[in-house]
Amino acid sequence: MKLGIIADVHCNFEGLRQAIELMGPIDELICAGDAVYQFRFSNEVLALLRERNARYVLGNHERVLLGPWGEAARSRDGVDPELLKYMAAQPYQIETQVNGRKLTLVHGSPFDPHDEYLYPNSPNLQKLASIEADFIILGHTHYHMALPVGRSLVINPGSAGESRDHRNGFRLSCAVLETETGEVKFHHYDDLTRPTVDPAIIPQPSEGAQTEYTPPDNAAWWA
Repeated sequence: MKLGIIADVHCNFEGLRQAIELMGPIDELICAGDAVYQFRFSNEVLALLRERNARYVLGNHERVLLGPWGEAARSRDGVDPELLKYMAAQPYQIETQVNGRKLTLVHGSPFDPHDEYLYPNSPNLQKLASIEADFIILGHTHYHMALPVGRSLVINPGSAGESRDHRNGFRLSCAVLETETGEVKFHHYDDLTRPTVDPAIIPQPSEGAQTEYTPPDNAAWWA
């Protein structure tokens, strides 16, 4: 079963559309939160997530937009109330099974503080080893990763809407997970909503960018 994984779209409909196109045929779309900005809503992004019946958890930006501070943004002309209702009905964490594999989906961290940034080199990433899951999917950092932690494979697709990851040359990214094998393929792509920048004046991709992850034959979570 192929899961297409996105996160941190931040109202970038074109970035989301590109991600879905690059991922190709998938069985289910997963969104790890921050589909919007804290003070800006996107009918187009939410409509596409609803249309694709995405498994979608809310992030810190949705929390602000749905709270008292986001009242003015929610009330702006043009905001579709039905799509806003759809967003508000989504959970902040999902624990489920997909094709026989246990999956935990959350935006930042499943532990308090839930808005903690768990980068690939974060020491607290090891806390996830206590979770009984085959796959743990995160967002929030805008940094892509597929790393084994304990018995779990921790996946962050990076951002499909606002690039921050120097390792891939500040490009957008998404991921496809094959649940049978644990293989992950990353797609890195340019943000067509932003003007082209001379590559000579921006950091270039480093060796830390992942294009795929293949688990070893003795991977504990497949036992």
